[in-house]
Amino acid sequence: MFLARAPRYSPQLRASYLEISNYLRRSRRPALNRTFYAQSSPLRAPQSGQSTHEQSPVEKNASTASSVLANFKKSIEFPSPTYDFETFLTKAEPGQQVVLQGYVGNRRELSSKLAFVRLTDPTMKYSVQLVSTKKSGSFAALKAVRAHSPVVIKGTVQRKQAKDAEMAEKDPWEIVLDEVQALNEFPKDIVMTGDHVHPPKHRHLQLRSSSELRDALRFRAEARNVCRQALEQSRPAFVEIETPLLFKSTPEGAREFLVPSRKRGLAYALPQSPQQYKQILMASGIPRYYQFARCFRDEDLRADRQPEFTQLDLEMSFASGTDVMEVVEGVIRRLWSTLMPEPAPSGPFRRMPYQTAMSRYGSDKPDTRYGMEISRIDYLLPVDLVRKITPLDNPVVEVFKLEGNDNDPAATQEFITNFLDSPEGAPFNENSDGGPGIFVVDARKPLSGLQPFGFEAAEHLENSLGIEHGDLVVIQARPQNSLTGGSTALGNLRRALHAAAVAGGFKPAVPGFEFMWVVDFPLFTPAAEDSAEEPGQGGAAGFSATHHPFTAPKTAADVDLLTSADPTQATADHYDLVVNGVELGGGSRRIHDAAVQEFVFREVLRMPDHRIADFAHLLDALRAGCPPHAGFALGFDRLVAVMLGRESVRDVIAFPKMGKTGEDPMVKAPSPISEEAAKIYHLAVKESA
Repeated sequence: MFLARAPRYSPQLRASYLEISNYLRRSRRPALNRTFYAQSSPLRAPQSGQSTHEQSPVEKNASTASSVLANFKKSIEFPSPTYDFETFLTKAEPGQQVVLQGYVGNRRELSSKLAFVRLTDPTMKYSVQLVSTKKSGSFAALKAVRAHSPVVIKGTVQRKQAKDAEMAEKDPWEIVLDEVQALNEFPKDIVMTGDHVHPPKHRHLQLRSSSELRDALRFRAEARNVCRQALEQSRPAFVEIETPLLFKSTPEGAREFLVPSRKRGLAYALPQSPQQYKQILMASGIPRYYQFARCFRDEDLRADRQPEFTQLDLEMSFASGTDVMEVVEGVIRRLWSTLMPEPAPSGPFRRMPYQTAMSRYGSDKPDTRYGMEISRIDYLLPVDLVRKITPLDNPVVEVFKLEGNDNDPAATQEFITNFLDSPEGAPFNENSDGGPGIFVVDARKPLSGLQPFGFEAAEHLENSLGIEHGDLVVIQARPQNSLTGGSTALGNLRRALHAAAVAGGFKPAVPGFEFMWVVDFPLFTPAAEDSAEEPGQGGAAGFSATHHPFTAPKTAADVDLLTSADPTQATADHYDLVVNGVELGGGSRRIHDAAVQEFVFREVLRMPDHRIADFAHLLDALRAGCPPHAGFALGFDRLVAVMLGRESVRDVIAFPKMGKTGEDPMVKAPSPISEEAAKIYHLAVKESA
């Protein structure tokens, strides 16, 4: 019996255990009887007939140490399995002796001589029924093992009596248990019932109890392999190259994490992306590079944002943005055809200019599947209506329609009232430019409930929007020339209303995936009022690079605009990949000429000399005959979340950060700096005033 045999330990290993035991006991004492740990736990109360002599603290430590070490020695030697479960389920034969490893479930005793338990494999994907009888000698041993404990078992295969043919095919075998060896004990104080919700600080239990989370991590690994194959099998092939994580602080646009060094006053910075290294690789004769890069940005968390994240990063020399987009489309099609039930579109993905996306959908990452297009109507509206919805002088006023449900104005009114009264609606009511104007179309009322618009505007809306009984009409004002940034107030409201309509059952969810490229972004974006929250590139021009300061102008005319009175009119050769309203990634053609790159730093962005000096390494590489190049970064966490239909990237990351500022509740990071570490790294924490 493989459980009864004594472990084979070397003299050195035996000596090390004695040293540990003697250290804890402070004196030599006879070893305890090495029985099954679950039956001889030092924490158990004495059984009848046992001595109740009260032990001293030294004796208790000695007893605990001997028991713990004795049982640990039993668990470090155990037999290898004869099969993995997947192979076992397809190749097992009746009467066969097998050894399997896994986790035991809850035991069901049918009598004092017969019990059943499921054994789940180490991947927790497959399971098999164990049959334990007193005759086999395993009954008492199995009873001593708590549910969810890891074990190794030995037994004899027999065909399971099934209720029907479907069950016989799905779960054909059971194992008559001969021996069971517990490799660790699952404690009583941890609840593992199906409806128990584990907090984030117990992420290991969340993963263990949720097949959905484990499956997401397996899917993520498969997606990674598919991407790698697609890039390495292309011609010419991409080469996977790791770039450093200990970088330097450079003004790219986001807030960085700093890593102090033992050299006084010097620190590393964790990379916001491998952008500069991969451009240096283009100057180094590496024509096609990629990596699954870890990136770090000190930003507040959202459902689609983590302070550390993974991106599929790639760069191509002698390439244009169009070349890069074709490669990325190939990777996406490979992913969808391999892992998804429906393939991605076969032709080139749709391309939409940034200004079109902002004006028609109020977003630079629009979900166009559900319509609700925005149009401008301020030139049609009566002055008194405009004054009621906004304090702005000469505003732009825009409109969209949400189709009603079953032509029922009462249902539409109830839906919009509940939304505006909810926490999700509060930001729109509190808009400093004025709240939205809400109108429910009701054919029983004068002008179908659109009297404030006047006859001409109401007729225009009826014809242009195709409004019908029960529809919702929403108008919103914004300042002139405000189509900058990522979204408008009306664009945000459009998205929020549709999400609320689906969540509340007012509208059905829209199926499928719609991919598009949003292109022709402005090269530079004016500084916002809250720009102090974002470091930008540290220049004094009053604007910053929309993407990053290495992005090239799109055309020769855009190059000329760099020296004009308003460089913000220049268009960038930048492209974002969007699916269903989610930005999966972005890329651009880069400035490959060192003199032009320095001109953008110094003359356009007006960065100070000491900040330009931070890019000396990049300028040197570009100066060494760097070829034209372009690249892309695909947000891998977001990609997997979209493919699996998850609302948050936390659901596809093994150990995500939580909270607004990104804490890891399981390991309690970030953690306080010790005085010793502060001294080594020349740090001092100042109390806030």
